[in-house]
Order: sequence, then structure tokens, then C-alpha cells
Amino acid sequence: MTMIGPFHPWRDTLHDLGVIGLIPTPARREVPPEKPARPILTQSAPEVAHEKIRMSSPPPGPADPAAFPPPERVAGAATLADLEAGIQGCLACPLGAGRIRFVFGEGSGASGLMFIGEGPGRDEDLKGRPFVGKAGELLDKMLAAIGLERGQVYIANIVKCRPPDNRTPTGPEAQRCLPYVKRQIELLRPRVIVTLGATPLRELLGVQTGITRIRGQWQRLELLGGIPVMPTFHPAYVLRQYTQDVRRAVWSDLVAAKKWLDDPGRT
Repeated sequence: MTMIGPFHPWRDTLHDLGVIGLIPTPARREVPPEKPARPILTQSAPEVAHEKIRMSSPPPGPADPAAFPPPERVAGAATLADLEAGIQGCLACPLGAGRIRFVFGEGSGASGLMFIGEGPGRDEDLKGRPFVGKAGELLDKMLAAIGLERGQVYIANIVKCRPPDNRTPTGPEAQRCLPYVKRQIELLRPRVIVTLGATPLRELLGVQTGITRIRGQWQRLELLGGIPVMPTFHPAYVLRQYTQDVRRAVWSDLVAAKKWLDDPGRT
């Protein structure tokens, strides 16, 4: 079906990212029994170096304020830079020990819009920045389609360290990071939050309804007197489910968030 009007950016975006069309599954090669396959090292240099350090370092104890940031340090952070400096050594949940880099978040509150995703992936773990892989490229183009640039919004995740194999963070892992996210919100004071996927909606607002059923329906975060929250699909989901319905849904959600921002009378 040919897309028209506002859907052209979505078509071009997904085309640029190379996800249009079906990707054939590579044929599986059979290894002869007399020549067993040798293990292949797939870790990058930073990953290998990090693994050596992790294996040789004793685990910190709860009394270590760098590894277990006390609540008063989080609550007392006066700026985002102070908060990042105070929590970047966190090892309070199992994810910390396996990370390469702590992914705090980035951007500005210039537009009043904040995006909150699930957690860092491999690219984010290597670079220490949120949404810098394929999903991040799509998010940038999604923003451009509604007239915004990445530097005008703030982007963060529920957890600051990469879960193994990019799995969904567990409840305890997410809840350990939640005070950090809430303090980011308090310091940014966004007018609108867009949650990407089910995890931030569940952990931040306590909404257990599946994202497919609740996306596009305004929610409210009881923080700073109440902040409107627009739930939508995660960009990675859009890449996996490239259908007109999914594109239309996310487009509608982002347009709704932008309209709220553009209306000075909305609170």
C-alpha cells in the first residue's frame, strides 16, 4: 500500500534503516564431525577488557557509598550533572557488575518533552549514550517528523545498565534504578513524558496493561503535581513490526504529545 501525507517520513526512515522487505534467514552450515567448529570470540575489545576487570575485582559491600548511592545523595542532587556524578558508580543491582558503561541519559529540557525507554542495548553500553543503535536512529527521525531535534528533548531509560542479552529488566532491577529516573524528572520538570514500550509504563506508573492496548491513551505521573504521559511503542518494536498500523499508531501518539506541548494552556 502506498503511504501518503505524513507517513512518507516513516517509509523513508525504515527504508534508510534497511528494514523494508523480508530478510532471508541465512542457511545453516553443517560442521563435519571430524572437524568440530572452534569457538569464535565475538566480544569487542572494550567488552573483553571489562570482563577481565570484572572477574578480578572483589564485589563492593553495601557500605560503599559509590556502589550503593544513599537516598540522600540522590535527593540532594541539585543538577543533572550532580546526579550523574553521584550515581554513575552504582552496583546496587546485578546489572551494574556486567556493564561496560553507565548510561545516564542525555539531551535538554528545551522542548519540555522527555522520552523514557527500557534499558541500554549493546551499542548504548559501549558508547554510554541512550538510543544510539538502529532504534535510536529511528527515534531521531521520528522526532524530525514532528519538527524536533534530538538535542531539544531529554532521553533516558528506566535502568542505566544493560541487561544481559538485552532482556527485559526484572522488577527489582527496575525499582533499584527508579529513584534515579524520578530525580531526573524532578530536575528536568518536563511538560510531557513519552514512554517507549511496556517497561517504563509499568515500572514508573504501575500500569500493568499491555502496551498494545494502552498506547495512545493519556496517563498521568503523580510527580511535581502531575505530568501527562503518552505511552507508545518502542522504536525497536517498530523496526520488528513494520506495518502500517504500527506506524500510524506511533505517528498519532507523537503528534498528540507535540500538540500538548504547543498548547500553552495545557497543564
